[in-house]
Amino acid sequence: MKRRDLVKHIMDSGCILLREGGKYSVFQNPATQMEVPVTRHPEMADFAAKKICKQLGIPPLS
Repeated sequence: MKRRDLVKHIMDSGCILLREGGKYSVFQNPATQMEVPVTRHPEMADFAAKKICKQLGIPPLS
């Protein structure tokens, strides 16, 4: 899965970008106050994207 597709889905679901790190971008869901790091690699495994969505409390990317 492309990182840009996951980030677009996260942002469209109401989450915000908290900060950028060297290897990760940290997103937060304001409704649940959950924070999750998202790797900055251009490609990621589908199971990793589903896990990130689950941790943020948003529907998985289909």
